[in-house]
Amino acid sequence: MPRFTKSIASVLACASLAAAHGHVKHIIINGVQYPSFDPTNHPYMQNPPTVVGWTAANTDNGFIAPDEFASGNIICHKSATNAGGYAVVSAGDKVYIQWDQWPESHHGPVIDYLASCGSSGCDAVNKADLEFFKISEVGLIDGSQAPGFWASDQLIANNAGWLVQIPSDIAPGHYVLRHEIIALHAAGQPNGAQNYPQCFNLLVTGSGSAVPQGVKGTALYTPNDKGILAGIYNAPVAYEIPGPALYSNAARNVQQSVSVATSTASALTGDAVPVETQAPVTTTTSSSSSSSSSATSASTTSIAPPPPPPPPPQTTLTTSATAAPTTTTRGNGNGGRPVPTRCPGLVGLGFDKRRRQARGVSKPEKAVETVEMVA
Repeated sequence: MPRFTKSIASVLACASLAAAHGHVKHIIINGVQYPSFDPTNHPYMQNPPTVVGWTAANTDNGFIAPDEFASGNIICHKSATNAGGYAVVSAGDKVYIQWDQWPESHHGPVIDYLASCGSSGCDAVNKADLEFFKISEVGLIDGSQAPGFWASDQLIANNAGWLVQIPSDIAPGHYVLRHEIIALHAAGQPNGAQNYPQCFNLLVTGSGSAVPQGVKGTALYTPNDKGILAGIYNAPVAYEIPGPALYSNAARNVQQSVSVATSTASALTGDAVPVETQAPVTTTTSSSSSSSSSATSASTTSIAPPPPPPPPPQTTLTTSATAAPTTTTRGNGNGGRPVPTRCPGLVGLGFDKRRRQARGVSKPEKAVETVEMVA
């Protein structure tokens, strides 16, 4: 093959590999789906939506190499900036992290961290100040044959999704969830590992009080860690997961399964409270006005709205005239008051006489009367 053709083939192969990498599309918490940052779409929008995922410059679905471990890029991906919104999760509940895809050749561990944002909130925290503690780690599952069966392979089998459980004892507050896959297909050589970190803002609720110690993102790994510089093509395969020790009260051996969203929600901002976390309000009344009072009760997005009331009986008294009736328009900024489509109120003020004269009619027309019956 000519040298030029080989070069073109190499470029296309690299482009194919870059396109094959993935990113997180959304997260699901108790059936509620929250959209994440889309690096292939949102950077090109004039007004991208506010989401729970941190913004990053990984428009090629690319990775962070070991020679960037001391830079801010390793924290939440390339040039990452704070997400403007957050999702709510109770301590002890699980978060399902849905990737758009993950290549089979990119074997490696799946690791998750939390970092408290303190009183500033995660939309304003300096990412360099975040201290992460590890809440989940799964690496090599079966190394009897090279290259082995890994957490990344389990993620692929789980519809490209991963379940992570929030520790049940941590103190409530705003946290950054840092989710990461480390691809090891080229990690047998220096600077060959590929880290794919993704960050999301969470508001953790509950009655816990634990405040685990963590380490800053730029101190999570070094290029020569055993789990970073690691060959996977000689059986039996052995592997040591990099990073700090797992939090002592982290949930271990979380059973992986696919979460299906039953509703969707936008990212929350400020002090907003999601509808999904509100308990229904029960209104009790002994009067006939109970049907209107119950309209004030809060409900979740999965509860169907009440059926519409039956239409009221219609009784219309008509005369032989053909004038147009008046109609009522609601939601028009008029406070719900009737708004006529014509101008019947001008009859008798000279307008009606001039109109009849223009039409050659000498006597007033009789208007149709519409009588509304109250059920």
